[in-house]
Order: sequence, then structure tokens, then C-alpha cells
Amino acid sequence: MSKIILYNSKTRKKEPFYALDEKNVRMYVCGPTVYERAHLGNARPVVIFDILYRLLINIYGFQHVDYVRNFTDIDDKINDRAKSLQVDIKKITEETIEWFLEDMGELNSLLPNSMPRATEYIDEMIDMINDLIKEGHAYSREGHVYFSVRSYPNYGSLSGRSLDDMIAGSRVEISNLKRDPLDFILWKPSTNDLPGWASPWGRGRPGWHIECSAMSKKLLGASFDIHCGGSDLRFPHHENEIAQSQCANPNDHFANFWLHNEMLQVGGKKMSKSLGNFYTVKDLLDENIPGEVIRFILLNTHYRKPLDWTKTRVDEAKKILNRWRNQTNDITPGEVDPSIIEALSDDLNSVAAISRLHKLSRDGDFSKLLASAQFIGLLMVVDEKKFSPTDNEDIIKSISNILLQSRKKAFLNNSFTEFDTLKQAVLEAGLEVQVSRDSLKVVSTENFDVAALKGIVDE
Repeated sequence: MSKIILYNSKTRKKEPFYALDEKNVRMYVCGPTVYERAHLGNARPVVIFDILYRLLINIYGFQHVDYVRNFTDIDDKINDRAKSLQVDIKKITEETIEWFLEDMGELNSLLPNSMPRATEYIDEMIDMINDLIKEGHAYSREGHVYFSVRSYPNYGSLSGRSLDDMIAGSRVEISNLKRDPLDFILWKPSTNDLPGWASPWGRGRPGWHIECSAMSKKLLGASFDIHCGGSDLRFPHHENEIAQSQCANPNDHFANFWLHNEMLQVGGKKMSKSLGNFYTVKDLLDENIPGEVIRFILLNTHYRKPLDWTKTRVDEAKKILNRWRNQTNDITPGEVDPSIIEALSDDLNSVAAISRLHKLSRDGDFSKLLASAQFIGLLMVVDEKKFSPTDNEDIIKSISNILLQSRKKAFLNNSFTEFDTLKQAVLEAGLEVQVSRDSLKVVSTENFDVAALKGIVDE
């Protein structure tokens, strides 16, 4: 079995990765707060940790890797946006989740095994908060519940900050209800115009940090392998996750490995709406910058280094990918170059992997170039998103996406058995599936029977 080396933010050094259970490798990635379109900075961790997911699948097998990425669908930013637009909060979250999945799909990212929403795990959050109170790690005041930071001696170990530095910093919320300025919110009251749930402390809603601790425990267990996110989450979010999780589950260790990607700049400056250099993924797609061009650029800087998005990079990526597509036209994918796996196994060195693709292109090894590029999500089959007019258009679109995801996984596993079985079931339901190397299209026929798809769309 190939050896993976990862930089562990927890220990601040590269370490060999060993799964707690090779039959159940578990990874949690902090997902978006869903109140507006995903921007380029949101896309970077999705693409980077999609590479990690693909690598783990390659080494341990698809059925042995469990990837969870959450949606934060309860947050004051969501409440404020719904209020400003005078629309229902659920309309904001549902629409934004749909946008996010569409945009990340355009970047050829595989879907995680689970995509939990915070609002679906309120009971688990309340249970964890109750446990923290019972063990003396949290306290309630006037409908608020706070975590007592000084009750956890190792607080600050992930971010490398001292308690004095944290107090002097600007990331500490001030409240006269706190026993200590460092303490952070686990539960807060909700007024009648805000989302709220019944709890032992009154009607309210959870704080941000508790959701990931509760969801990861429910879906992956109190101890799991890898926790990922942007470097901006290292403190306070991930620091707080560790503290509350370790205190609620003292006999477990939460996440073994922590991976953090660095931030993204545009033209050498921090991406900001006020500077006019703020781009959502949809903005770029609408400017005819294909998703695989965005993906190529996000992968062509090592994830632990800041990435600078420039027009020059876009133009160069387009030229390279066009050349590779022309070289692999009508070519059947061969074997993935072992050097690609070797590069990615060295702390997700996607830059070295892309360098290897350049060499395969120069050497004329086009079948290996195609297979290797597809392994990292480039030169993939394109979902043309063309559907015949039908009352069941949404269902057909869903089937198309399911088939596309299955085909992506087939390339990773070098086995199309599952895809072919799924495709046959879709054909038997009366849909036509048109597949070529570069496209996948689902078309309705007069024999289309929606009921025959039961169990396929639901999955």
C-alpha cells in the first residue's frame, strides 16, 4: 500500500498518514455558510480536499473512505440576508446550497458521502452541550451557554496562541455574561422572528463552533482520521472544536490529522468587494472561464501556499488544457502514471502532479496523460446539461448528475461495473443515455417511466 505523507497542522510537521481503520477511513471538511454564492476562496478547499479524497479512494478503495462536508444553514449572516431581502430563511439556504453544488460540480469535484446541514443535528448539539455543562466545561446564563476555555488546559495548541495573545486579539466576543473574555458561545436565545429550537436553556439556536463537533461525532465517531479547512478556520473555529470535542469525549482524540489550505489573493491583493476584485465561481463561469480552468489554477499552487489569481494564469491554463484536449482527442484512457500518485502522496503536491502531466504531453504518452489528468479531475467527461422538454426535467437533470458522478468514480477505480449497472437501470426506465468520451447527455423518450427510477434518484 502506498504511503501518504501529510503536513499535520496539529504537530506542525509532515507525518506518515496511518488510518485508524483501513476499512473505514474518515475525513471531515468544514463546508460553507450558505447565504450567498461561493467565491474563489470557498472553492479552494473544495478542490484541494477533493484531491485528498481521490487519493484516499485510490489507496484504500472507494467503499472504505467516508468523506463528510457540512453546510452551515443556521447563522446570523443568513438571518441578516433573509431580513434584508425580506424572504424566508429556508429559501436563502436551499437556493444557496443548490448554487454551491452546481458551482462545485463545474469544478469537477466529487460529491462527499454525506453533506449534513446544521439544522438537522440540533438534538446532537443540545446533547453535547448538556454533557459539557455536567462535566463543568460549560455554564448557562440568561438563556446563553458558554464554553469555559480555561477548563481545557490544551486550548491554543492548534493555533499556537497563548491565552494572553487571544485576549489581546480582536477575535474575542465581548459579553458581560461571560465569566472569562475567552469563553465562547454554545447556545444563544432566539427572538420570535429568528429560527429557534426548544432546549433546557429556553428557545434558541446553536453557536457556530458546536455544529461541526456534533455532526462529525454523529457521522464519523468521536475519533476519526482527518479534519480539513481553510487556514482562516484554524482559530477560533477549529481551536474551539477541539476544546469542546475533547472535553465532551475525554476518552477519544477527535481528529488525528488537521489540514489547512492557505488563502487566495487576486492580483496580489486580498480579494474584497470594496477593491473590486471579488469573484464568485459563477462570475468566472459566466465570463467563459471553464470550470476545469479554475480547477487547474487552484491546483497549480501548493495548498499550503497563498494563491494569486491573475488573468495571465487564466490565459496560460486555457492554452495548456486546450493543447492536452487536442492531444487526447479520440484517445482511450490508459493507466494513471504512478508518479502522479507519488506526487500527491507527498502532502498533496498537485504542482508536481501537473508537472508530470506536462512531461507526459511532451513525451507523447497521450493515453497515460488522459488517465492521469482525469485522476485529478481534469479533461473529464462533460455533462452537456441538455434535456428534452418534459414535465420531469428536474428528475432527468438529477439522473444526469448521478450518472456523471458515477462515471467520475469509475475513472478513479478503473472499473465501470457500477456505472454500467446504473446506466442500464436508467435505460430500462425509458431514458436515453448518450455517452461519448467528452460528454454525457440524458434524453427523455415516450416510454419514460418515472416510477422505475425509484431507488436511484433517492440515493
